[in-house]
Amino acid sequence: MRLIDHLIAGGTGGTPARKGDIFDPNNGGVQAQVALGDAAVLERAVAAAQAAQPAWAATNPQRRARVMFEFKRLVEAHMDELALMLSAEHGKVIADSKGDIQRGLEVIEFCCGIPHVLKGEYTHGAGPGIDVYSMRQPIGIGAGITPFNFPAMIPLWMGGVATAVGNAFILKPSERDPSVPNRLAELFLEAGMPEGIFQVVHGDKEMVDAILDHPAIGAVSFVGSSDIAHYVYNRGVAAGKRVQAMGGAKNHGIVMPDADLDQVVNDLAGAAFGSAGERCMALPVVVPVGEGTAERLKEKLIPAIHALKVGISTDAEAHYGPVVTQAHKEKIEGWIATCEAEGGEIVVDGRGYTLQGHENGFFVGPTLIDHVTPAMSSYHNEIFGPVLQIVRAADFETALALPSQHQYGNGVAIFTRNGHAAREFAARVNVGMVGINVPIPVPVAYHTFGGWKRSAFGDTNQHGMEGVKFWTKVKTITQRWPDGSQDGGNAFVIPTMG
Repeated sequence: MRLIDHLIAGGTGGTPARKGDIFDPNNGGVQAQVALGDAAVLERAVAAAQAAQPAWAATNPQRRARVMFEFKRLVEAHMDELALMLSAEHGKVIADSKGDIQRGLEVIEFCCGIPHVLKGEYTHGAGPGIDVYSMRQPIGIGAGITPFNFPAMIPLWMGGVATAVGNAFILKPSERDPSVPNRLAELFLEAGMPEGIFQVVHGDKEMVDAILDHPAIGAVSFVGSSDIAHYVYNRGVAAGKRVQAMGGAKNHGIVMPDADLDQVVNDLAGAAFGSAGERCMALPVVVPVGEGTAERLKEKLIPAIHALKVGISTDAEAHYGPVVTQAHKEKIEGWIATCEAEGGEIVVDGRGYTLQGHENGFFVGPTLIDHVTPAMSSYHNEIFGPVLQIVRAADFETALALPSQHQYGNGVAIFTRNGHAAREFAARVNVGMVGINVPIPVPVAYHTFGGWKRSAFGDTNQHGMEGVKFWTKVKTITQRWPDGSQDGGNAFVIPTMG
């Protein structure tokens, strides 16, 4: 059976002591296995990184940028191959897989301009004959621990910026869909990145703990569920590392009475059900303001949801494909049952969905649940599947309070024609990313991505200038060049700039 191995210094990890199964979500069968590494495997990757990183850091920024340019070209040339590989392991349809890769490439495009963003600050004449300047330098070795739902985009968010600024980077992707991360590492090598700068190690909690504990790894970036993000943050910080850990989400879409409901329904179909809802910026909660708005929205949603086509990942006409594993399918259906038991009205039920010829696939039909309340555990928690919950709000203030008071604060959207309402909502809502008539407000690559509350632990966000700051440390230099005619003054006094 095909084995996905570690990629260390351009080579593999040898015979693994442990392996994990990689499923085909379309038919439920095991299609490959992945090596599950340990601290010894990580030690080899760290040694390779330590050997390669000083020379890479000393490479001038424009030469590092040229590697990014060439990598971008190679990924674009291999787009179809990568998308098929991604869909085969994740289950998302080809169009979604290409979007996954393209959003990662947009961060690589940002990295192509790394010489500009690495420029420091300079003050001439800060004091008598004194100049002050700063420089951004790499932290040394960084690591990324990434989830199954975006096996191309999120590794590139982390690894692109980390390596562009001069670090070596060790990626630990999800063991559920590891092939694309390996292929991206191979393309980095082909683009001219030295061996040891972008490496991939595979594993489960044993590998995660090894990364968090290793003294040579100076920074760790993580994306996953909130409980694990909290664990990663605490353990990494306790080990003296810089850590950014992005967690779960329960994004809300506020629908004002004046909203264009046809456009809202179209947006919700993609935002709630696209990629089978397996994305932290999905929109699984819709909040119509007023009973009239709720009834009109529900009336339009039902036929739109029935029109959605669920298919295998290579079906070009399918709106979304299977979820990633049988265990995740059962978890999603369990949350639907919980919401029903708590009093939610199952308007469209996606449980028990099967696809002819793929009866063992991990499919969940689109589900719509009305009359969900904040007291329900299914509202409080992240379902991470093709399930849309309707939480009715009597007025604007009630609608504003729902996402603001929720434990997660990743993204939120408001649908309205009223500029004042939108402006007020954006300013007051207690959430990190806001969309105004934009259902999935993922910022462009030269801005920054990150939520609030239990959606993110740490002080810096992903990509953009926040990413550059995370993967670098600032050094500030105060210099003076005496001309020999001065008596030097009192060298024991801290200089002032007066």
